[in-house]
Amino acid sequence: MGLIVSFFALLTIIALAVVAQRLLGVRFGAVRTFLAALLAFSIAQPVLTPIFSLFGKPDTDQAPGVGAVWVLLLGVMCVVLIPMIVLVIAEALIPPGSIPGPVEFLRSLRGRISRARRYSQITRIAFRHGLGPYLRGRGDRVDDRSGKVRLAVSLREALDDGGVTFVKLGQVLSTRRDLLPQEFVEELGKLQDQVAPVPWQEIEAVLRQELGADAFASVDRTPLAAASIAQVHTARLHSGEEVVVKVQRPGIGRVVAKDLDIVRRLAATLESRTRWGSTLGMRDLAEGFAVAIREELDFRVEAGNMAAVSASGAGAVTYPSPVPALCTERVLVMTRLSGRAVINATREQGPGLARDLLDCLLRQILLEGVFHADPHPGNLLLLQDGTLGLLDFGSVGRLDASVRSALQRFLLAMNRQDPLAVTDALLEVVPRPEEIDEAALERALGQFMARHLAPGTDSVQMFTDLFRIVSEYGLSIPPEVAAVFRALATLEGTLVSLSPGFNLIGEARAFGERALTEQLTAAGGVKEAVSQEVAALLPMLRRLPRRVERIASAAEHGRFSMNVRLLADERDRGYLTGLVHQVLLTVLGATSGLMGVLLLSIEGGPVLTTAGTTLYQLIGYNLLVIAAILALRVLVVVFRRPRT
Repeated sequence: MGLIVSFFALLTIIALAVVAQRLLGVRFGAVRTFLAALLAFSIAQPVLTPIFSLFGKPDTDQAPGVGAVWVLLLGVMCVVLIPMIVLVIAEALIPPGSIPGPVEFLRSLRGRISRARRYSQITRIAFRHGLGPYLRGRGDRVDDRSGKVRLAVSLREALDDGGVTFVKLGQVLSTRRDLLPQEFVEELGKLQDQVAPVPWQEIEAVLRQELGADAFASVDRTPLAAASIAQVHTARLHSGEEVVVKVQRPGIGRVVAKDLDIVRRLAATLESRTRWGSTLGMRDLAEGFAVAIREELDFRVEAGNMAAVSASGAGAVTYPSPVPALCTERVLVMTRLSGRAVINATREQGPGLARDLLDCLLRQILLEGVFHADPHPGNLLLLQDGTLGLLDFGSVGRLDASVRSALQRFLLAMNRQDPLAVTDALLEVVPRPEEIDEAALERALGQFMARHLAPGTDSVQMFTDLFRIVSEYGLSIPPEVAAVFRALATLEGTLVSLSPGFNLIGEARAFGERALTEQLTAAGGVKEAVSQEVAALLPMLRRLPRRVERIASAAEHGRFSMNVRLLADERDRGYLTGLVHQVLLTVLGATSGLMGVLLLSIEGGPVLTTAGTTLYQLIGYNLLVIAAILALRVLVVVFRRPRT
């Protein structure tokens, strides 16, 4: 008997849950809905007892059974109302996902403890270098150069103490001249990630785990270089070919993953609590940095970058080639380029090497769309044949055809010193803001070109001033375009080290003229381009006279009209439909409540219970409950937060 009662009780609870959810019209979690229904079932008797006692027993002399039906209907609706109230209150106070479930909580407890230790360590580092007030958004505003330099030094030292992830973060920030003052860019550019090498036994364990014991005929145990993420060894394949093996440091993935989570949380805090964090868009910066460093941790991405750049055509610069069969997430094997540091180039070799490097990078950016984004001297080799070799493809940029075309127009307009064309091209390269003073931007770019596009100018200052103009006019540089300017700014320093006094602007103009000549003199180049444009325009040109004649005739006879379809987008129709539904429910709920109050105030009418309750009063009570149900249906949509 007890089992049957329990079974029917469970069915009742499930029925309450289903009915409450259907009446609210919103999907809830199964656990939350079941608990609300269980609570309603538990307190149903204490709630219904006063209601039934209030109305007394039905009067059998007048309309026997009718009063009992109305009272029973009122009681059932009151019971259904309980889980609905609970669900709406829970939706307002404890939205779904705000509290993790027990499984998620236990699973994340260990990570929370580990993250707390790391938080404590980072906080101590920040306070030790005097950055604590700035993390709380209470730091003093620094306007003079000496104060900015001191703050930049403190930031650089703190990032250096923070470890690999924060060193990489500082290196990335040092390239964002559009976001940070020059003092910070210069100071953060001093960050280096050279560290002590990992013992050979640990490197050998990674090689065995990734490639097996017999992948190489021999491996030099002394590393060529050791950085914070990986270190490089020379090796020989069984075929006798000399290769370079880049091996990721053991355990670095876990450290970086933990630090990236902290970087995201710190960025969110700084953006919400500080004005400068909000201005810089710290959340987007942190997310972009996380994507970049995760790619850097996957050496398969670097192997793909290397292959893509090599396929675009090397010209006078040589690239290593990956060995695909021996490239994994943590090991990268590539052909070895024999040479020495590029700083050992002679004075006579410098101008030619600088010209080859500039030609190579501009060709990658403007013509091929795949370019090396970090061409600093450490990534260059002077090969035995006197040419350049380009290394380290962990940072590679990609540009689609539309961006390349816009950049070409921008640089050509800069070459002609045409402020109007430069402004138009710039607004094609960057996302166009809703409000912008184009005339003022055109004047600023005109002054910029008059100041910098002359022989003997400092191109580093040119890029800095260009970033300043972009920032002042609220233009946001896309990451792929920022990578282009970063690569060009880095390239300028490399060219100066190769050939002091190298004329970057003059050589870039010469490259543009050569590239344009190549395109125009290519076999069938001009003819093919003109043919494609004419073929695309011909159908429109054929239809144009008839359409113009129709428009002119309609305007002449007063029949010219325009049809505009409102709400053509399905999303707009759905939003408007939902809004209308909410308004109708609100009106119906208010009407039901008003009618219920009016019926309760009416005297007289058929008496249905021994307590003197009339038919009008019972209907009024039921209408009040219906009004409450409709109001809850509206409120649950109001309280429900959009899911991201």
